[in-house]
Amino acid sequence: MDASNHNWRNVKNLLMQVIACACALLIIAPLGLVFYHLVTSGIGAVNWDFFTQLPKPVGESGGGMANAIVGTFVLLGNASLIGVPVGVLGGIYLSEYGSSKLNWWIRFGADVLNGVPSIIWGMVVYALVVLPMKGFSAWAGGIVLGMIMIPLIMRTTEEVLQLVPNGYREASLALGIAQWRTVVQVVARTALKGIVTGVLLALARVAGETAPLLFTAFGNRFWNHSLSDPIAALPLQIFSYAISPYEDWHRQAWAGALVLLLLITAINVSVRVLTRDRFESNKR
Repeated sequence: MDASNHNWRNVKNLLMQVIACACALLIIAPLGLVFYHLVTSGIGAVNWDFFTQLPKPVGESGGGMANAIVGTFVLLGNASLIGVPVGVLGGIYLSEYGSSKLNWWIRFGADVLNGVPSIIWGMVVYALVVLPMKGFSAWAGGIVLGMIMIPLIMRTTEEVLQLVPNGYREASLALGIAQWRTVVQVVARTALKGIVTGVLLALARVAGETAPLLFTAFGNRFWNHSLSDPIAALPLQIFSYAISPYEDWHRQAWAGALVLLLLITAINVSVRVLTRDRFESNKR
């Protein structure tokens, strides 16, 4: 009787393992199919010219997306100047300062903003920045991406700061160290890897945004020489090429999507590397 029960438990355990494995494969399969399709459709257009040349005039084959690749990094840099300090300081406030009632409303607002469609952000910045400046610009594109980053960085920073044991804070304060120095030199330094992880995740989140950039950065087929002028970006260039009637542009759109996916993958791999030590310490 005991042997039969033991065998039945083994069968049920094996069955659940198979089901769990199948579910995991179902989750991974779409990503694998997307990556396979991007590689097969775009790898032929990924060459040296793609990374070094500007787009060719309408109807001509060849050229590249050098300006869009550089423009993407410029926009991410501008977004970081806005999103990182505001998001990190906001997360520090939620974790270390403020009343519980006020913090609840701030958290609620951040969670709501995380769910706002990105095109709404683009329309807001268009009304507040583009129209007063009387033109699209890299500044406007950076502002809208930075605003999308703020609530995500804020909530991530708050969560990782709350993981720091209170004993660290109490020991520092007991030594007569001011609270702001305790937060900066003890709490924030302890949670630094988690904060950087949140920033990288936010960058990966906004790197592929297209809709808000249509209302702010607008796109540019040439090099951008001023942040007050329209600027190209990989998502905008991909969108423009994808809706065109030219087959060569379609191939370059696939190539741009592949490069963008590899960029986001590199950011996510960096996140895994930064958090590896923390995961290993938790296992121990």
